[in-house]
Amino acid sequence: MSSKPEGHAVTTPVPSPCTSVCKMDPSTGWCEGCLRTIDEIAAWGGLSDGDKLEVWERLAERREQIEMDGSR
Repeated sequence: MSSKPEGHAVTTPVPSPCTSVCKMDPSTGWCEGCLRTIDEIAAWGGLSDGDKLEVWERLAERREQIEMDGSR
């Protein structure tokens, strides 16, 4: 017997990228821990899952940029 209600999909919320290292880098405008902007951090709780996934995509691009620049 399945534990999910019939006719309802089981979904997992998109996790926050927060790493509890909350310090903004003045040169990039990104948090040194999670790489989000202050606007992305402030909006996170009200974003749809789709919008949260878009933020995660931007974070991956930022990580790649940092690796290519060797700036960390």
